[in-house]
Amino acid sequence: MHPMLNTAVRAARRAASIIQRASSNLDHLSVEKKGHNDFVSEVDRAAEQAIIDTILEAYPTHAIMAEESGNRGQSEYTWIIDPLDGTTNFLHGVPQYAVSIALEHKGVITQAVVYDPCRNDLFTATRGVGAYLNDRRIRVSKVRELTDGLIATGFPYTRFDNLENYINIFRDMTQKSAGLRRPGAAALDLAYVACGRYDGFFEFDLKTVDIAAGSLLVQEAGGLVTDLNGEEGFLQSGDILCGTPRVFGQMLSVIRQHNK
Repeated sequence: MHPMLNTAVRAARRAASIIQRASSNLDHLSVEKKGHNDFVSEVDRAAEQAIIDTILEAYPTHAIMAEESGNRGQSEYTWIIDPLDGTTNFLHGVPQYAVSIALEHKGVITQAVVYDPCRNDLFTATRGVGAYLNDRRIRVSKVRELTDGLIATGFPYTRFDNLENYINIFRDMTQKSAGLRRPGAAALDLAYVACGRYDGFFEFDLKTVDIAAGSLLVQEAGGLVTDLNGEEGFLQSGDILCGTPRVFGQMLSVIRQHNK
Protein backbone atom coordinates (compact mmCIF):
# COMPACT_ATOMS: atom_id res chain seq x y z
CA MET A 1 0.00 0.00 0.00
CA HIS A 2 1.26 3.50 -0.86
CA PRO A 3 2.63 5.18 2.32
CA MET A 4 0.30 8.18 1.95
CA LEU A 5 -2.69 5.85 1.57
CA ASN A 6 -1.49 3.97 4.63
CA THR A 7 -1.54 7.20 6.63
CA ALA A 8 -5.09 7.94 5.41
CA VAL A 9 -6.25 4.46 6.47
CA ARG A 10 -4.71 4.92 9.91
CA ALA A 11 -6.41 8.33 10.22
CA ALA A 12 -9.79 6.91 9.12
CA ARG A 13 -9.61 4.10 11.67
CA ARG A 14 -8.76 6.54 14.47
CA ALA A 15 -11.73 8.72 13.51
CA ALA A 16 -14.01 5.67 13.28
CA SER A 17 -13.18 4.54 16.80
CA ILE A 18 -14.20 8.00 18.11
CA ILE A 19 -17.44 7.85 16.08
CA GLN A 20 -18.34 4.32 17.19
CA ARG A 21 -17.72 5.10 20.88
CA ALA A 22 -20.12 8.02 20.59
CA SER A 23 -22.74 6.01 18.67
CA SER A 24 -23.70 4.10 21.81
CA ASN A 25 -24.32 7.35 23.70
CA LEU A 26 -26.20 9.53 21.21
CA ASP A 27 -28.49 11.12 23.83
CA HIS A 28 -25.57 12.90 25.43
CA LEU A 29 -24.07 14.42 22.29
CA SER A 30 -24.00 18.17 21.83
CA VAL A 31 -25.27 19.03 18.37
CA GLU A 32 -25.21 22.34 16.55
CA LYS A 33 -27.23 23.43 13.54
CA LYS A 34 -25.07 24.95 10.76
CA GLY A 35 -27.99 25.61 8.47
CA HIS A 36 -31.31 24.08 7.40
CA ASN A 37 -30.95 20.28 7.79
CA ASP A 38 -27.20 20.72 8.23
CA PHE A 39 -25.93 19.48 11.58
CA VAL A 40 -22.55 19.13 13.22
CA SER A 41 -21.85 17.27 16.45
CA GLU A 42 -18.88 17.26 18.79
CA VAL A 43 -18.12 13.83 17.27
CA ASP A 44 -17.63 15.32 13.78
CA ARG A 45 -15.16 17.77 15.28
CA ALA A 46 -13.26 15.23 17.41
CA ALA A 47 -13.05 12.75 14.52
CA GLU A 48 -11.82 15.49 12.18
CA GLN A 49 -9.14 16.55 14.64
CA ALA A 50 -7.93 12.96 14.98
CA ILE A 51 -7.61 12.70 11.18
CA ILE A 52 -5.77 16.02 10.85
CA ASP A 53 -3.39 15.16 13.71
CA THR A 54 -2.57 11.77 12.16
CA ILE A 55 -1.92 13.28 8.72
CA LEU A 56 0.13 16.27 9.90
CA GLU A 57 2.22 14.00 12.14
CA ALA A 58 3.31 12.15 9.01
CA TYR A 59 3.23 15.09 6.55
CA PRO A 60 3.57 18.38 8.48
CA THR A 61 3.91 20.55 5.34
CA HIS A 62 0.74 19.30 3.60
CA ALA A 63 -2.42 21.43 3.29
CA ILE A 64 -5.83 20.47 4.70
CA MET A 65 -9.37 21.01 3.36
CA ALA A 66 -11.77 19.78 6.03
CA GLU A 67 -15.55 19.78 6.42
CA GLU A 68 -15.69 21.49 9.83
CA SER A 69 -12.44 23.41 10.30
CA GLY A 70 -12.00 24.60 6.72
CA ASN A 71 -8.73 25.10 4.84
CA ARG A 72 -5.26 25.43 6.29
CA GLY A 73 -1.76 25.55 4.84
CA GLN A 74 -0.55 25.75 1.25
CA SER A 75 1.12 22.87 -0.53
CA GLU A 76 0.95 20.92 -3.78
CA TYR A 77 -0.56 18.21 -1.55
CA THR A 78 -4.02 18.82 -0.05
CA TRP A 79 -5.90 16.31 2.14
CA ILE A 80 -9.68 16.54 1.64
CA ILE A 81 -11.48 15.32 4.74
CA ASP A 82 -15.08 14.54 5.66
CA PRO A 83 -14.82 13.03 9.15
CA LEU A 84 -18.43 11.83 9.22
CA ASP A 85 -20.39 11.73 5.98
CA GLY A 86 -23.98 10.94 6.90
CA THR A 87 -24.15 12.94 10.17
CA THR A 88 -27.97 13.01 10.06
CA ASN A 89 -28.08 9.20 9.82
CA PHE A 90 -25.54 8.93 12.64
CA LEU A 91 -27.50 11.26 14.93
CA HIS A 92 -30.65 9.16 14.39
CA GLY A 93 -28.85 5.87 15.00
CA VAL A 94 -29.11 4.80 11.35
CA PRO A 95 -25.97 2.73 10.60
CA GLN A 96 -25.16 4.32 7.22
CA TYR A 97 -22.27 6.77 7.52
CA ALA A 98 -18.57 6.84 6.71
CA VAL A 99 -15.23 8.55 7.09
CA SER A 100 -13.96 9.98 3.78
CA ILE A 101 -10.35 11.06 3.15
CA ALA A 102 -8.76 11.95 -0.20
CA LEU A 103 -5.37 13.31 -1.19
CA GLU A 104 -5.14 15.83 -4.01
CA HIS A 105 -1.74 16.36 -5.66
CA LYS A 106 -1.41 19.35 -8.00
CA GLY A 107 -5.17 19.42 -8.54
CA VAL A 108 -5.62 15.67 -9.13
CA ILE A 109 -7.07 13.20 -6.60
CA THR A 110 -4.41 10.49 -6.15
CA GLN A 111 -5.39 8.58 -2.97
CA ALA A 112 -8.78 7.75 -1.47
CA VAL A 113 -10.19 6.08 1.62
CA VAL A 114 -13.87 5.61 2.49
CA TYR A 115 -14.37 3.66 5.71
CA ASP A 116 -17.72 2.34 6.95
CA PRO A 117 -17.22 1.56 10.64
CA CYS A 118 -20.60 -0.17 11.04
CA ARG A 119 -19.75 -2.90 8.51
CA ASN A 120 -15.96 -2.62 8.79
CA ASP A 121 -15.84 -1.98 5.03
CA LEU A 122 -12.57 -0.29 4.07
CA PHE A 123 -12.61 1.09 0.51
CA THR A 124 -9.27 2.35 -0.83
CA ALA A 125 -7.89 3.55 -4.15
CA THR A 126 -4.62 4.83 -5.57
CA ARG A 127 -4.71 6.52 -8.97
CA GLY A 128 -3.51 4.12 -11.66
CA VAL A 129 -3.38 1.16 -9.26
CA GLY A 130 -7.07 0.26 -8.82
CA ALA A 131 -9.77 0.27 -6.15
CA TYR A 132 -10.07 -2.19 -3.28
CA LEU A 133 -12.54 -3.29 -0.62
CA ASN A 134 -10.74 -4.81 2.37
CA ASP A 135 -7.70 -5.57 0.16
CA ARG A 136 -9.81 -7.26 -2.55
CA ARG A 137 -9.80 -5.62 -6.00
CA ILE A 138 -13.21 -4.22 -6.92
CA ARG A 139 -14.86 -3.34 -10.23
CA VAL A 140 -18.10 -1.62 -11.16
CA SER A 141 -20.93 -4.03 -12.03
CA LYS A 142 -21.40 -5.55 -15.45
CA VAL A 143 -24.92 -4.13 -15.77
CA ARG A 144 -25.37 -2.59 -19.22
CA GLU A 145 -28.99 -1.41 -19.23
CA LEU A 146 -30.53 1.26 -17.00
CA THR A 147 -33.68 -0.88 -16.81
CA ASP A 148 -31.64 -3.50 -14.91
CA GLY A 149 -29.76 -0.92 -12.80
CA LEU A 150 -30.12 -0.16 -9.10
CA ILE A 151 -29.45 3.57 -8.82
CA ALA A 152 -28.58 5.60 -5.72
CA THR A 153 -29.39 9.26 -5.28
CA GLY A 154 -29.63 11.98 -2.67
CA PHE A 155 -32.57 14.31 -2.19
CA PRO A 156 -31.88 18.05 -1.96
CA TYR A 157 -31.70 18.85 1.75
CA THR A 158 -30.22 22.32 2.32
CA ARG A 159 -31.04 24.20 -0.89
CA PHE A 160 -34.36 23.70 -2.62
CA ASP A 161 -34.09 25.98 -5.65
CA ASN A 162 -33.47 22.91 -7.82
CA LEU A 163 -36.12 20.73 -6.20
CA GLU A 164 -38.63 20.82 -9.04
CA ASN A 165 -35.99 19.81 -11.56
CA TYR A 166 -34.72 17.07 -9.24
CA ILE A 167 -38.22 15.63 -8.76
CA ASN A 168 -38.72 15.44 -12.53
CA ILE A 169 -35.42 13.58 -12.94
CA PHE A 170 -36.34 11.35 -9.99
CA ARG A 171 -39.71 10.50 -11.54
CA ASP A 172 -38.10 9.65 -14.88
CA MET A 173 -35.24 7.65 -13.35
CA THR A 174 -37.66 5.70 -11.14
CA GLN A 175 -39.61 4.57 -14.19
CA LYS A 176 -36.54 3.72 -16.26
CA SER A 177 -34.41 1.84 -13.69
CA ALA A 178 -34.76 -1.27 -11.54
CA GLY A 179 -35.08 0.98 -8.47
CA LEU A 180 -33.83 4.11 -6.73
CA ARG A 181 -32.25 4.23 -3.27
CA ARG A 182 -31.55 7.19 -0.98
CA PRO A 183 -29.33 5.92 1.84
CA GLY A 184 -27.98 9.31 2.98
CA ALA A 185 -24.17 9.19 2.77
CA ALA A 186 -22.74 10.16 -0.63
CA ALA A 187 -19.25 8.78 0.12
CA LEU A 188 -20.79 5.32 0.61
CA ASP A 189 -23.06 5.68 -2.42
CA LEU A 190 -19.94 6.23 -4.55
CA ALA A 191 -18.08 3.36 -2.86
CA TYR A 192 -21.08 1.10 -3.55
CA VAL A 193 -21.00 2.01 -7.24
CA ALA A 194 -17.28 1.19 -7.25
CA CYS A 195 -17.84 -2.31 -5.84
CA GLY A 196 -20.92 -3.09 -7.95
CA ARG A 197 -23.63 -2.87 -5.28
CA TYR A 198 -25.21 0.05 -7.16
CA ASP A 199 -24.99 0.56 -10.90
CA GLY A 200 -25.15 4.36 -10.80
CA PHE A 201 -25.51 7.41 -8.56
CA PHE A 202 -26.47 11.06 -9.04
CA GLU A 203 -26.94 14.06 -6.78
CA PHE A 204 -26.98 17.87 -6.90
CA ASP A 205 -25.11 20.29 -4.71
CA LEU A 206 -22.74 18.12 -2.68
CA LYS A 207 -19.54 19.40 -1.10
CA THR A 208 -16.05 18.59 -2.41
CA VAL A 209 -15.30 16.76 0.85
CA ASP A 210 -18.30 14.42 0.29
CA ILE A 211 -17.21 13.20 -3.13
CA ALA A 212 -13.43 13.57 -3.54
CA ALA A 213 -12.50 10.11 -2.24
CA GLY A 214 -15.55 8.30 -3.65
CA SER A 215 -15.04 9.70 -7.15
CA LEU A 216 -11.54 8.17 -7.35
CA LEU A 217 -12.91 4.82 -6.11
CA VAL A 218 -15.41 4.78 -8.99
CA GLN A 219 -12.84 5.81 -11.61
CA GLU A 220 -10.31 3.22 -10.45
CA ALA A 221 -13.04 0.57 -10.47
CA GLY A 222 -13.75 1.23 -14.15
CA GLY A 223 -16.74 3.54 -13.80
CA LEU A 224 -17.36 7.00 -15.25
CA VAL A 225 -17.75 10.14 -13.11
CA THR A 226 -18.76 13.61 -14.32
CA ASP A 227 -21.02 16.49 -13.37
CA LEU A 228 -24.67 16.34 -14.45
CA ASN A 229 -23.78 17.68 -17.91
CA GLY A 230 -21.16 15.01 -18.58
CA GLU A 231 -18.37 17.53 -17.89
CA GLU A 232 -15.32 17.49 -15.62
CA GLY A 233 -16.05 20.04 -12.89
CA PHE A 234 -17.99 17.90 -10.40
CA LEU A 235 -15.55 18.50 -7.51
CA GLN A 236 -16.17 22.24 -7.81
CA SER A 237 -19.92 22.23 -8.54
CA GLY A 238 -20.87 19.33 -6.28
CA ASP A 239 -23.25 18.04 -8.98
CA ILE A 240 -22.24 14.45 -9.67
CA LEU A 241 -23.21 11.54 -11.89
CA CYS A 242 -21.46 8.20 -12.03
CA GLY A 243 -22.06 4.62 -13.05
CA THR A 244 -20.99 1.66 -15.12
CA PRO A 245 -19.90 2.89 -18.57
CA ARG A 246 -23.17 1.85 -20.26
CA VAL A 247 -25.59 2.79 -17.46
CA PHE A 248 -23.83 6.15 -17.03
CA GLY A 249 -24.63 7.12 -20.63
CA GLN A 250 -28.29 6.21 -20.25
CA MET A 251 -28.57 8.13 -16.96
CA LEU A 252 -26.93 11.16 -18.57
CA SER A 253 -29.51 11.25 -21.35
CA VAL A 254 -32.36 11.09 -18.81
CA ILE A 255 -30.85 13.94 -16.78
CA ARG A 256 -30.10 16.05 -19.89
CA GLN A 257 -33.77 16.11 -20.83
CA HIS A 258 -34.52 18.03 -17.62
CA ASN A 259 -31.25 19.78 -16.83
CA LYS A 260 -31.34 22.47 -19.47
